Amino acid sequence: MHTTGDERTAPEAAITLLRDLYSAALAAADPRRILPPHLPPPPKGRTVVVGVGKAAAAMAKATETHWSGPLTGVIAVPHGATLPLSRIEQIETSHPIPDARSVEAGRRLIAAVSNLGPADLVLSLISGGGSALCALPADGLTLKEKQTITRALLTRGATIREINTVRKHLSAIKGGRLAAHAHPAPVVSLLISDIPGDDPTLIASAPTLPDPTTCADALRLLDHYRIRISRMIRARLSDGSLESPKPGSPCFGGHSHRIVACAQDGLEAAAKLARQRGLSVYILSDAMQGEARDLALAHAAVAVQVKRRGQPFTAPCVILSGGEATVTLRGKGRGGRNTEFALALALALSGETGIHALSAGTDGLDGGGAAAGAWITPDTLNRGRSLGLDPWTHLHQNDSFSFFDAIGDTVVTGPTYTNINDVRAMLIGRPRRACAS
Repeated sequence: MHTTGDERTAPEAAITLLRDLYSAALAAADPRRILPPHLPPPPKGRTVVVGVGKAAAAMAKATETHWSGPLTGVIAVPHGATLPLSRIEQIETSHPIPDARSVEAGRRLIAAVSNLGPADLVLSLISGGGSALCALPADGLTLKEKQTITRALLTRGATIREINTVRKHLSAIKGGRLAAHAHPAPVVSLLISDIPGDDPTLIASAPTLPDPTTCADALRLLDHYRIRISRMIRARLSDGSLESPKPGSPCFGGHSHRIVACAQDGLEAAAKLARQRGLSVYILSDAMQGEARDLALAHAAVAVQVKRRGQPFTAPCVILSGGEATVTLRGKGRGGRNTEFALALALALSGETGIHALSAGTDGLDGGGAAAGAWITPDTLNRGRSLGLDPWTHLHQNDSFSFFDAIGDTVVTGPTYTNINDVRAMLIGRPRRACAS
């Protein structure tokens, strides 16, 4: 990993530590290291690999390296996130809004698992981001309709749980439908979770796992976010004709799945490194959700209480959290949930001394910005203002990336080939002596 930015105006040790903690979290979720012990034994028949997501290329690379028998397959990956593979084909597609390449990937994945028998094996490599990378609209739906609905859910602040519930009921491949096409071949699904709470039936909209959600759930969410849908979609959701395969369906007989990496793994690795550096560490949660600005206010309040009062933790310490924030778009700027969190945190801290923080996506991407996230220091706001930037305006315009890019405090990694959601780290100095009561 490399970062951009002039660190001369911030304590170099603090920023270096935060970057190191983020790197430790990435390493803990590197598929090339963690996936091999979970590979199943080769079957008597054929082995077909299918995969989707931001970690799919590295998962496929680990499989090719450690698989002892014949192997074929196809995976869908983000544009620019391929790795050298010899037996598994890679299709570069679009994220976060699906496009025609996403549809073609869906068709290719279904073709790869069709006409298999009970002696064959489908090895499904699933990670976050796969919902957009592989998008095959249900019969009667168009790609444009799916694009419009996905974009509306994203811009209106829907959670990933809500978005994927809708996606699974408008798809011909998600919500267990790919596994249905593979029947009667057994399917082993290995998953890297980017879902707060690690529900495997939500990761990449679960193309090879049964779906416990219903058409009624999807329709309720569409109405909740006031998303206009066609009469045909409304009718088919209402009558259940778009229902997904459910737990207990014979098409899932003999299947198994395992989560091989998740947010908690990354946070634990970061915490271990911080302790090795002589710091106390506290993990708030691996599944924090909510508007990025609201999460920033909560984190700032905790950091200031630690700094000023020594409660609930004693400084110096590191506070970590994971999960996925949401952003309701109000402006037309560039940025994502991590840079928006960082800018809102800087504003909430208002230059409080002795507090440094970093927030970054473990996939190396953060919304519409060209970075994974950003870090903040006590002089973040002043450095921005010295360049003529108004941090409040940038926040209100959802233009957080432009702010941090201008002051050089963005975290830039390129593709990380994994995705365990976001990592937030705050380094807090020693508290001031409490005032007399």
